[in-house]
Amino acid sequence: MPFTLHPTLARDTVEVTRLPLCRVLLMNDRRFPWLILVPERDSVREIHQLSPADRAALIEEIAQASGVLERLFHPDKVNVGALGNIVPQLHVHLVARAVGDPAWPGPVWGSGAAVPYGEDELAEVRARLAAELTRIG
Repeated sequence: MPFTLHPTLARDTVEVTRLPLCRVLLMNDRRFPWLILVPERDSVREIHQLSPADRAALIEEIAQASGVLERLFHPDKVNVGALGNIVPQLHVHLVARAVGDPAWPGPVWGSGAAVPYGEDELAEVRARLAAELTRIG
């Protein structure tokens, strides 16, 4: 069965690039540099359902993408989480956080309404992220 991105992820994000395992998405919320990594494996809901090789690849892609967020955005902290309470498809959030950001020090979830990127800003952020991520993919 071919991989299909969950409709909520498709609606709330913009594709940046693809790594060997994961589709890399940018959350369309300019308040936070926020990537979502989605392993392109159909019907997988939990990390432990991945094969050992895919689990190892996921951790490496999380580490590499987190490093990209650090280099480009200089956050105080990169939060990493795989929740799946609303979107059951396995996906991992990488959120670059800064002291004083709109949700600091709390979680980004439920912290006000998303502020979508403008067209030019979105294109610029996607291009920067894609350039860095392509080098590691």
